[in-house]
Amino acid sequence: MSPAEEKKSLPLTERWPRASKFALSACAAAVAELVTFPLDLTKTRLQVQGEAAVLRNAAAAGQAVPHHGMLHTVAGIVREEGWRKLWQGATPAIYRHIVYSGVRMVAYEHLRDSVLGRAEDESFPFWKAVIGGMSAGAIGQFFASPTDLVKVQMQMEGKRKLEGKPLRFRGVHHAFVKILSEGGIRGLWAGWVPNVQRAALVNMGDLTTYDSVKHFLVLNTPLVDNTVTHSVARCC
Repeated sequence: MSPAEEKKSLPLTERWPRASKFALSACAAAVAELVTFPLDLTKTRLQVQGEAAVLRNAAAAGQAVPHHGMLHTVAGIVREEGWRKLWQGATPAIYRHIVYSGVRMVAYEHLRDSVLGRAEDESFPFWKAVIGGMSAGAIGQFFASPTDLVKVQMQMEGKRKLEGKPLRFRGVHHAFVKILSEGGIRGLWAGWVPNVQRAALVNMGDLTTYDSVKHFLVLNTPLVDNTVTHSVARCC
């Protein structure tokens, strides 16, 4: 069998390891985002409500805050806007995770295997894992910043409607076009610096812990590189 034929007989994950990692990471992240998106929406609403409360208190002292706490906010959104609004802005959030999770996972593996390098015993030193995790998170978030911006903007459309304000966007693609027309290319990266900093710190804890625990288990316990080992590492 020639090398070309032998390569064709290999599974796709071995023929195209980076592309396969990107696709699998993106799919997994998209499913996770759909399941947890109502929590993300609630977090954004509470953050914006907190900022608005400062202005309200300055204008009219004693005015009640619309929602108190996570569960009350979720119940308020369902009661006032309908349960479907819990997924307001889910489409750009999925776009974001396709870019963010796919890029950060591929970037981390490339940094680990080709740039920083493993030790002779195939372990990956902790300090290298920290650098790799922070760098991969920052790179992934930088590329995903436009989708992150649109996601937050879309999440707030339901609140604008309740306040009697005109909706700014007709959909995800209209939001991209409008932001681009009003602020140019730079407008799509508004707020990217704190987002990148946050992603670097999150991935320092996320990817570094996961990869370090996984390699520790494989090298020092009877566990092998399989789903059980991955699950234990992810729990940690």
